[in-house]
Amino acid sequence: MVSGTTILLPAFNEAAHIEQVIAGVRGVASGANVVVIDDGSSDGTGERARSAGATVLRMPSNMGYGVALQAGYKYALREGAEYVVQLDADGQHDPSAIPRLVDRVARGDIDLCIGSRFLEGKSYVIPPARRAGMILFRRIASAVLGATITDPTSGYQAMNRRVIEFYCRDAYPTDYPDVNVLVMLHRHGFRIAELPVDMFASADAKSIHAGVRPAYYLFKMGLDIPLNLLRREH
Repeated sequence: MVSGTTILLPAFNEAAHIEQVIAGVRGVASGANVVVIDDGSSDGTGERARSAGATVLRMPSNMGYGVALQAGYKYALREGAEYVVQLDADGQHDPSAIPRLVDRVARGDIDLCIGSRFLEGKSYVIPPARRAGMILFRRIASAVLGATITDPTSGYQAMNRRVIEFYCRDAYPTDYPDVNVLVMLHRHGFRIAELPVDMFASADAKSIHAGVRPAYYLFKMGLDIPLNLLRREH
């Protein structure tokens, strides 16, 4: 495992999974600093993560996925991390890919590596409506980046210190950090690539795109992506 690596696990009410996820991460990245960002959980997620040996950052209330992630980035930057890997705390992301993702970034020719569910013909069951949205944003991301991006909404990513610093800026969209962030990175000259990873269906069927959120998500991406393309670079 590349030294100076921090693993970020944003978690909200994941007491049923967090210890197993941490054990899986430690099994493949024993030298990494495992950090759980407990986003106001009420089920003892933070306590279980701490007992499993992880560093726990406790949010004062349920602030949302993006806020929790940015808190993790700021912590990693402050602690001197050279690389960060982020993955979900619900067991969907197979930790065995962590070393490959970090090693790909550590080669120095890219800044961010996305773990893709769809490279090399990998199968992953997704509801039809969500799949249609993913196809739309896959096409948008690929057109903007000038390269095929098969899984632009994947939350399984590895990044170098330059990206960590960028994510700590006020411009980071903490409500929905998704395809819009990839567009921001591209516009600022960051290099992005993908590697195939295994992902599993969530047993709890939780999603940040549940309820009325898909409509807001579409609105948010439809607004943010054009603005990022039109914004002058500094």
